[in-house]
Amino acid sequence: MAPIDPHSYADSTHPLTTHISLSLYFDFASSTILSSAVLSLAAPYSGSFTLDSRSLLISDVLDLATLTPLPFTLQPTSPDAILGQSLTVTLSDHSQLLVIFKTAPSSSALQWLSPAQTFNKSFPFVYTQCQAIHARSVFPCQDTPAARIKYAAKLNIPRYLSAVMGAKHVGRRDPVPGECRDACDDSLWCGEGRVVEEFVMEQPIPPYLFAFAVGELGFREVGPRTKIYSEAVPGVLDAAAREFAGTEEMIKVGEGLFGPYEWERFDLLVLPPSFPYGGMENPRMVFLTPTVIKGDGTGAQVVAHELAHSWTGNLITNKTNDHFWLNEGITTYAERRIVEAVQGKERAVLNIGIGWKLLVEDMERFKDNMEFTKLKTNQQGVDPDDVYSRVPYEKGFQFLWRIERQIGRPAFDEFLKNYIATFKFQSIDTDIFLDFLKANIPGIENHIDLKVWTEGTGIPPDAMEPASDIYTKIVSLANEFKVGRMRNEDEVADWGGQEWELYLENLPKSVEVSQVLALDARYKLSESKDYEVKVAFLQLAIASRCSKYYSEVEKTLKEVGRMQYLRPLYKALVQGTGKEEEKIFAKRVFSEACSCYHPIAQGVVEAILIKYT
Repeated sequence: MAPIDPHSYADSTHPLTTHISLSLYFDFASSTILSSAVLSLAAPYSGSFTLDSRSLLISDVLDLATLTPLPFTLQPTSPDAILGQSLTVTLSDHSQLLVIFKTAPSSSALQWLSPAQTFNKSFPFVYTQCQAIHARSVFPCQDTPAARIKYAAKLNIPRYLSAVMGAKHVGRRDPVPGECRDACDDSLWCGEGRVVEEFVMEQPIPPYLFAFAVGELGFREVGPRTKIYSEAVPGVLDAAAREFAGTEEMIKVGEGLFGPYEWERFDLLVLPPSFPYGGMENPRMVFLTPTVIKGDGTGAQVVAHELAHSWTGNLITNKTNDHFWLNEGITTYAERRIVEAVQGKERAVLNIGIGWKLLVEDMERFKDNMEFTKLKTNQQGVDPDDVYSRVPYEKGFQFLWRIERQIGRPAFDEFLKNYIATFKFQSIDTDIFLDFLKANIPGIENHIDLKVWTEGTGIPPDAMEPASDIYTKIVSLANEFKVGRMRNEDEVADWGGQEWELYLENLPKSVEVSQVLALDARYKLSESKDYEVKVAFLQLAIASRCSKYYSEVEKTLKEVGRMQYLRPLYKALVQGTGKEEEKIFAKRVFSEACSCYHPIAQGVVEAILIKYT
């Protein structure tokens, strides 16, 4: 066996899957999906053929033409904690196979929400989060970004709900007998009160970009290529429409910088608060946390990041998670170019400054395992969710920014456009990128140590903290706080969330209780509607053991499931000595809140609690 990815059982000697046709019957009562999948291979194949699987109940694998059973095994019998199980099928000159299976309620990609966990409290809701290696818990596949697939999907759902996907919507219609390919009985598939929503993805994508959501959905039109969806709550839809009103302008800026937008639609779905990320760049249907609706338009920066993925990440993808920086570092650079064009250079510099502080913090986080401060990593035997950090984003950005400074922006813009046009709809690794860089910018390796940047640990000496008047002023004010000085409210009256976030990030990590109280008394940071600001302040309160704010910590941990907030708050509570009360508190809050977290977020918090308690 020759694995093509440390996070997949897929074998490099086997043909890749090129298309998957899915029939999915959603059973909300059991939190399962009764399913069938037709997998089409790049070429006929004979011998053992291996797919990835996790928590799937495989009932049959059939020859599509004759519907005769094909021998299959699931190994190991006790699933690997990271990889799950390999589904190995014996083929004989087959180019297609039909798999009949059912998802488990414990599927790591799926979160099933009861009506009580939704905004309207009326209907259930389910959604996917397949990155990094969770598509295998929805359907058997070669779950590696090296294997790009097209797909078609029929979603059979209750008629009172609707569905969206990161794919083209074909239509909504009545079920037809025989079309489910044994996913379930026709009596179920064509049962009263059921409807089929049909979708196709006609461009090849990595499996982690497979995405759907089913619930009581509404939408607002905000541009010729963009609708904003959420649960059918007018307040949420209207606030999202205002926050993201400038989306079409950002798409046009992106096209000017990086070339044609290849995905036709750029729709947005605001998910319930349990969504574990800020955004997920599913093509045609970006998923967003409601915490990015800030009321001042700055939440659009998250949309800028997910939009930038339309070129870097979705069009060109890292071949494995060892090269994750190719997705996130280049996208972070592209995001800041869009932000600079739309919101101005000062706003982009604030964004870079916040990123710089987060990069420095993650260097401290990984000081005992510096492998994960590299751009090109070795993640063999490592769960990518456990080592997720800002390093590939911010160190990757710094690498691109360093190249831009060396050759000048016009030349670098030409390089990026050429890079995207050359490798679109391909999955590549760091070496391919570096070879292309050296071929298109001759002699670049004589000015920038490419090996230090991609394979070296820590922050390279030619990385650069940003500089601007507003950035320098905020860092200076943070330094004043260290000696007991705070500016009056009117002097910071024009600050938005990013200014406050940068200010708080530059304060000492441990301050006196009296200073925390004075800070909040003056600026009311614990009451901020911007979660970045509130969470940064609450981290400071926890570090100072200021228990007055623990009720606000508990409230925050129970009302949102975004890992960017959960990870630092839980870690602040339990990391370090002499924190027995905080550890008891953290465990209690998690036990009460975890059922509202996505499975990925549950696993991340559990790992923190196990490590430090």
